[in-house]
Amino acid sequence: MGYAHDYAAAIMQRGRVPMPPADFVPNWSDGPRKAKYYPGVDSLPLPVADYPADASLDRAFGDSGDSGGTEGGEFDLTSLSGMLLDSYGLTGRRLGVQANTDLSALPFYPLANWSRGSASGGGLYPVSVYWVSGPSGPVTPGVHYYSTRHHTMQRLLTGDVSGEVRESLGGPGADTDQYLVLGIKYWQNSFKYNSFSFHAVSMDLGAAVQTWRMWAGARGLSVEPAMWFDEARLQKLLGVRGEEEGVFAVVPLKWAGKPGGSAAAPTGPTPANVSVRRRDVERSREVFTFDALLKMQAATSAHAAERPAPGALAPAAAPPADPDLPVAPLPAARPMPGDVRTVLRRRRSSFGRFDASRPVTGEQLAACLAASSAGSRLGGDTGTGTGTGTGAGEGGVRLAKLYAFVNHVEGLAPGAYEYDPDAHELRLVKAGRPGEFLQRNYFLSNYNLEQAGAVLVPTIRTSAVLDAVGDRGYRLVNATIGAVAQSVYTACSALDLGCGVALGFDNVSYIEELGLDATGEAPLLIMMVGNERPAPADFRYEIA
Repeated sequence: MGYAHDYAAAIMQRGRVPMPPADFVPNWSDGPRKAKYYPGVDSLPLPVADYPADASLDRAFGDSGDSGGTEGGEFDLTSLSGMLLDSYGLTGRRLGVQANTDLSALPFYPLANWSRGSASGGGLYPVSVYWVSGPSGPVTPGVHYYSTRHHTMQRLLTGDVSGEVRESLGGPGADTDQYLVLGIKYWQNSFKYNSFSFHAVSMDLGAAVQTWRMWAGARGLSVEPAMWFDEARLQKLLGVRGEEEGVFAVVPLKWAGKPGGSAAAPTGPTPANVSVRRRDVERSREVFTFDALLKMQAATSAHAAERPAPGALAPAAAPPADPDLPVAPLPAARPMPGDVRTVLRRRRSSFGRFDASRPVTGEQLAACLAASSAGSRLGGDTGTGTGTGTGAGEGGVRLAKLYAFVNHVEGLAPGAYEYDPDAHELRLVKAGRPGEFLQRNYFLSNYNLEQAGAVLVPTIRTSAVLDAVGDRGYRLVNATIGAVAQSVYTACSALDLGCGVALGFDNVSYIEELGLDATGEAPLLIMMVGNERPAPADFRYEIA
């Protein structure tokens, strides 16, 4: 077994056995920026266009419950700009009276809370988005970094290096010369979460990609990430050190205007010494490294180019619903006709604003559950190379399973349930009000979980995934969970529900409460959904 097994076990136990360094305290005044900083680079302002009103969230998820779009649509500069802005770009300033611990700092401009479409653990947004553009693109070929604060592309390298990305993928994305490469700058998150950081940032990756898949799917475009490729080769191209920044995914883009729609013309080998020479300037005066983080980067990148065979994930599939458990029927999911841009810009965390006096309707809960199922389908089987192996594509493997602790939902008795996505029904695992259990096993004070209408818990058989595809599968596990969380967040925004996602809970207690020992399922986060108190004190200033 590789190191990822040990790390996964430590994550499950951290509520009872703290991960080292247990005495670590973040130096907030010396924290990093929430983006990379390349001084002196040329910037390309990105266009902004209206989002089609018929590009609804219902269309994004599709009739089958999947998301990600069709094969027919093609990206152009305007659609690429819109997708980046509505996912990772800054769209407004938020300042509401809520229960999170950073409330007192938010009125001060340097510590302002800027809203984005994608969720991120701790609001840290460590995903770096690079655009590698070849000759078929609308700009001079090269490598650009997406500056979230300015909504611009910053040129890091001039010249066609798309062949490097194509060759690093080893097959996928051969019919294009336009790629989005997603890196994770670890210090941007680890300054706060230290050894826990790898667990959090790999979920951030899934949340960002799922936002793209919903945005693109509603417009008939396709976003399918590849997570197995020659990572060291791309790190060299981008001029980043592996211990500082991992490369987690590559998204090939089908581009408009490429003649004939045939495979991209070979560009010839890229000279061995070609790489980005610009360097990110770090704000922090003191940067720490953490052994667990370094070991996870090494373990999950060691065999990154060895793509698993088709069907490799079949032994790690989520267990089926227990047929012996009592069935609780669900109504049809409430429609979500709102356009994806508007829904994403309304998304926010509730932070203690739930109000149990207004129960969640059965139709709202059904829609949240269906959205979570769609979020678990990040792509086809890993053997294709164009997907991540999390969905019901060629391999037909569903990795994530969902449980619901019901507090206040119309037509449903309080209790713990498992969700059967194929039958679209709940099965009762344990009867009784779960509020006391939920609050007792939550580490923070920013939520009263009993006031939420329901608490949703996605699980994955982490050890089985690692056994099936190796240590790099840890990135796949957490990206899947991040995608589920982003889907539920977005659905709640469309359903006029509050939502909050948290990782600070006792995982072992949830395993015991739900009886997951026998199946090897690991509960990796909790998602609270419910109505919020009316007439909140809230300030919003839209900038995009």
